Amino acid sequence: MRKFILLFQCLDQKGIVARISDFILKHGGNIVAADQYSTDPEGGYFFMRVEFILTKEQHNKDFLTEEFSATGREFSAQWKIIDKSQTLRMGIFVSEDDHCLIDLLYLCMSGELNVKIPFVLSNNEKHRKLLSQHNIPFHYVPASKENRREAELLSYALDSTDFLVLARYMLVLSPEFLRKYNKDIINIHHGFLPAFKGADPFGQALKQGVKVIGATAHFVNDKLDEGPIISQEVEHVSHKDNRQSLIRKGRNLEKKALANAILSYIDYRIIRHENKTIVF
Repeated sequence: MRKFILLFQCLDQKGIVARISDFILKHGGNIVAADQYSTDPEGGYFFMRVEFILTKEQHNKDFLTEEFSATGREFSAQWKIIDKSQTLRMGIFVSEDDHCLIDLLYLCMSGELNVKIPFVLSNNEKHRKLLSQHNIPFHYVPASKENRREAELLSYALDSTDFLVLARYMLVLSPEFLRKYNKDIINIHHGFLPAFKGADPFGQALKQGVKVIGATAHFVNDKLDEGPIISQEVEHVSHKDNRQSLIRKGRNLEKKALANAILSYIDYRIIRHENKTIVF
C-alpha cells in the first residue's frame, strides 16, 4: 500500500471534485482525506488537497502524474502528485540564537518531525558541539553583512537539500541566491508581520505600546519579510513588559510558529497562490 497526495488549484468550475474522485477510483485508489476551499464559487479560485492510497505497486508517482495530466489540462489547473513515503531533506541556516535550532532538533529526535537534516550551517561556531552530539554535519561559514559568502552557502545547500529553513539566520539572502537555489526557503521572523518588519521588532513593539506581540513563519522571496505567510503565533503583553520579557515570550512564539510551518510543509498542506498561502 502506498500513500499519495494531490495538490490542485484552478479557477472554480463544475465537476472538479467528481473528476478527481473518478480518477482515483479508476486506478483502484481509496481517498483517506480530502480538503477543499473556494474563494468564490462564482468565478473564484478553487484549491484542493487529496490524500489517497493505492495497492498496485506499478502505480508510482511518475505513472500517476502522466495519467492525471489530461485532467489537469481539462481544468487549466496547477497541480502536483506527491509520494508521501519520500522523506524531505531539510537544511538549516542559523546565526547566534539557538532556541529554534534546539527545538527542531528535539522534534526530529522525538520523531515528531519526519525529515532528514543533511547539515546545519552557521556563521557562529558555538553550535558545533551541539550538532556533534546529534551526529549532524556542521558547516561554519563566517558570513557577514560585508561578505555574505553566498557561493559557499550554495555549495552546501544546492544538491543536498529539498528545502531550507532559516532558524534565526540573521543575514538576508540575495535575489541571486534565491534564483540559483530555486527551492523553497522558510524563515522565522521575530515579529508579527506585516507589522514590525526588519530588525528589532521588540524595540518597535515597546515604542508603539502594542498589547500583542507575535512571530511569523513565511516563505522567503526577494522582498524583505514579505514572502507568503505560513504560520503565526501571538501572545498578549502589557505595559509591565520590558525588552527582556518580550524577547523571552517571543522566543517561545518563534519556536511554535516555525515548527508548525515546517510540519505543514512536509505534510504537503500548503498551496501557494499569489502572495498568500492556503494551509489545509
